Amino acid sequence: MKQNKILITGGTGFIGYHLSKKCIKLGWSVTSLSSNSPKPNKIIQGVKYLILDITDKKKLFKIKKDFDYIVNLAGYVDHSNKKKTLESHYIGCKNLASLFLNKKIKKFVQVGSSIEYGKSRSPQIENKKNSQSTFSIYGKAKLLSTKYLMAIYKKEKFPTTVIRLYLVYGPKQDINRVIPITIKNALLDKKFNCSSGLQFRDFIYIDDVINAILKTLKNRKTNGEIINIGSNKPVRIKDLIIRICYLVGSGKPIFGKIKLRKDEIKSLYPNINKAHKILKWRPKISLNTGLKRTIKYYKNAKFN
Repeated sequence: MKQNKILITGGTGFIGYHLSKKCIKLGWSVTSLSSNSPKPNKIIQGVKYLILDITDKKKLFKIKKDFDYIVNLAGYVDHSNKKKTLESHYIGCKNLASLFLNKKIKKFVQVGSSIEYGKSRSPQIENKKNSQSTFSIYGKAKLLSTKYLMAIYKKEKFPTTVIRLYLVYGPKQDINRVIPITIKNALLDKKFNCSSGLQFRDFIYIDDVINAILKTLKNRKTNGEIINIGSNKPVRIKDLIIRICYLVGSGKPIFGKIKLRKDEIKSLYPNINKAHKILKWRPKISLNTGLKRTIKYYKNAKFN
């Protein structure tokens, strides 16, 4: 039986790590392509690591191209640098897609973001009318990538799908995200400043996301589609923080000390009916279960 070959760009990041680990477990040949080497605690036996910036088209086009599947998770994480953010997310995506445009790949999955919807009212639905405006350079870069991929699907029948992720969490996530930093402060039993926490957000556990990506890779009906991946169970940030402190058994959040951004969206969550219908996918991990698993990990790990 032929071994599945997958290229994961951004493979040393949070989602890339978990996807690589799952694919190795399934017996796939996994190549991770990132601009940075993996941290020691994120090296996975059996994965081939390539250190390369996908905005460097000349070097990118020298890599082997005999992959069945491509998942693009690459992109500059510090969005304060507008030029690098646009180049890494949009130009990088175009370079990667053009590399495989005339190759016999089975699927190119672009990992998009809920930020592409801008200030569209929740629950957000995958249609063009809701996706015309966005307020950040990251959102703009992601939206441009989506439009480019949908265009080459229509013109060239390029087998691509865009999945728009909401707030993914779980073990090994960077500490500066809301759930890990709250867990850290709670475990240290510290007083810590928070916003009012009145905004609603949608959190989805990493295992559910990996399951959604794998289902997308194997499903031809998803070609040319944009699909939301989230829990569809928005939670108020204040309630999330209180719940984490309760599950940890310590922590002293002080709400209202941090001002919300002027452009802060009050409610952000998806309609996931399309994922149900096309992918036959539903999230399986409840917020409570996911938080317990994540807390257990951070209790035994160094925060890095």
